[in-house]
Amino acid sequence: MPQARIAGIGMYVPEQVVSNQDLTNYMDTSDEWIQERTGIRERRYAHRTQETTTTMGVQAARQAIERAGTTAEEIDFIIFATLSPDYYFPGCGVLLQRAMNMREIGALDIRNQCSGFIYALSVGDQFIRSGMYRNILIVGSEKHSFGLDFSTRGRNISVIFGDGAGAVVLQPAPEDGSGILSTHLHSDGGSAELLAMYNPGTHANHWADQNYASFDEAEIGNMFMSHQMIDEAQNFPYMDGQSVFKKAVVKFPEVIMEALQKNNLSPTDIGVLIPHQANLRISQFVQQKLQLRDDQVYNNIQQYGNTTAASVPIALCEAWEKGMIRQGDLVCLAAFGSGFTWGSALVRW
Repeated sequence: MPQARIAGIGMYVPEQVVSNQDLTNYMDTSDEWIQERTGIRERRYAHRTQETTTTMGVQAARQAIERAGTTAEEIDFIIFATLSPDYYFPGCGVLLQRAMNMREIGALDIRNQCSGFIYALSVGDQFIRSGMYRNILIVGSEKHSFGLDFSTRGRNISVIFGDGAGAVVLQPAPEDGSGILSTHLHSDGGSAELLAMYNPGTHANHWADQNYASFDEAEIGNMFMSHQMIDEAQNFPYMDGQSVFKKAVVKFPEVIMEALQKNNLSPTDIGVLIPHQANLRISQFVQQKLQLRDDQVYNNIQQYGNTTAASVPIALCEAWEKGMIRQGDLVCLAAFGSGFTWGSALVRW
């Protein structure tokens, strides 16, 4: 059974550059404060009405398909990873299939937030290995800017995130040892609420402390998102940054070493490590922990911020375009995020 290889890769980031200084117009913050805590200098924001998570995904997908030497009509299956879909439902996979005039192929949506691309890559690899599909399009795309709290109250989160998309095409690898060597996926829901967006949702707390006797019929019908939830900023993401950091710096090295040990390799064998761009401080900690050189780790969070499911493919694409990844190189991809979920993939390019 052939393993999968990344046959083509693409990315798209919006034209609008938003600097740390730009954010000071909306919240009490500073360039120094943001860079010290995250390493971020700027990020990209999609056009409010003309760009969506799907349209950005389409741009990245077209580039990846062209570089793979194939066409949209030859794609057998779509896997779309995002936490910021165009609609609550249906998912972005079918919207991309429609936008690209593809055949009536299957479309799977992945909701694993920051580790979404790694999970999608693992699923796609299994489909290739089983022989079920030969051309799989994987997309990670995010439009965070539409749903952030641009006030001092929300600055700890809002300064971190940006918009963008990345995509790869998976195909069977030749029998030369290249391709995806292994993938490793994990989760721990014990701390799920430490990094989450609680509402809208159907959980019990969604309905807690609501005095239904005071609501008229119209208000009862709109309980999907009540005025109380909006007033209390429950419709914005919540993050306990310190707790997330502590967990991430443990699980990142663990899952990277798991992949290396599975393949009888060590950190010195890594050509390039592409970590999820969550926080530059996390990446630097992982680099130090694994004793990797600067040229072995690629970071671009400084320019794009955290694009969650899009961050790994965007960084991978940039590293490849800059000539940092050559045929035969060992590439390690790793991510950690909301859930908590985390994972790694080891690729012989």
